[in-house]
Amino acid sequence: MEEFPVSAVEALCLGTSLTISGILYYVYRKKKKTVDKLKDAPQLTLDGKLADLLNVTPGKCLQYVVIEGTVQPVSEPLRSQFQEGAVGVVQKLMLREHKLVWNGLARAWTDSERVLHQRVHAVPFHLAGSEEAVVRVLSPLEASALNMEVIHEKFHQATYGFSDIIGQYLSGEKPKGQLETEEMLKVGTTLTGVGELILDTDRALKLRPPTDGSEYFLTTADFETLRIDQENQAAAWQALAAVFALAGAAVLLWVARRYYRSLKHHWEQERLRREFETLGADSASPPGPGTSRDEAAAPLENACVICLSRPRGCVLLDCGHVCCCYRCYQALPQATCPICRQTIRRVVPLYQA
Repeated sequence: MEEFPVSAVEALCLGTSLTISGILYYVYRKKKKTVDKLKDAPQLTLDGKLADLLNVTPGKCLQYVVIEGTVQPVSEPLRSQFQEGAVGVVQKLMLREHKLVWNGLARAWTDSERVLHQRVHAVPFHLAGSEEAVVRVLSPLEASALNMEVIHEKFHQATYGFSDIIGQYLSGEKPKGQLETEEMLKVGTTLTGVGELILDTDRALKLRPPTDGSEYFLTTADFETLRIDQENQAAAWQALAAVFALAGAAVLLWVARRYYRSLKHHWEQERLRREFETLGADSASPPGPGTSRDEAAAPLENACVICLSRPRGCVLLDCGHVCCCYRCYQALPQATCPICRQTIRRVVPLYQA
């Protein structure tokens, strides 16, 4: 029996596709778990009754809740470096380099981006609701979906001379310039928070990342938009996992099909071998008492043209020549007829009466 015929390329494709599919499925299951928790999370109103609700809750803690309020700083807010009068509680300054890189495979220039510098500042803040109720937001930089407003964006065009142009074509890189941006979570922005809500010893409400490892969200979008976005992300991860799983299954089916064809060919060869051995045993039986010397010597005239010892016992198709025994046919270095050099498509046993 032949070994399972898997080439190195097929094994690499199969292993890669199944590995990527497993990773994508793990990400999908994690995202699906987040979506399920969002569906079950209670949406609380930020008012004066919220502290009383937490006070009668066991442990004074709600593990996963949705709460909405306006951003208010606890102390002095951050001020924009570029826009006068803009104040916020989270600020991100970023400097990116843009350039063109020569792609030898596509024979074209492609855009490339690299972060040269990035700074993030944050000050303590809380979400304010009705009846002067506030919730202190902890660890805002650990939250997902924290999309801030871009309040400054400026592109500094790169300048270069003739020698710089020559160097760019030799190095394969063309600097386009640098993009300077400032993002800020402004004071007064309506923010939706999803996390663990606790009541501190001083009756202060605080929103923090869940201790059970669930995803922590702070977003300027409403809760329904956040939930739909997470569902779409989960569906996308699921589709990608299914695509790579199908690719691995296709490779496996291709290998299994080739293995089956190899087994089928092996079974056919075994059947022919047994059939030729049976014919060979019949032709090698000693002559009977009534057989003449000419009849006994007749098989020598029908000897295989290759070994000259065994009788010719197979018909080579499509040419139809009868010139060799089955053992010599199996020993042929190439599947070509020894007489006419035509390709042998198949071989059948020769039955002599």
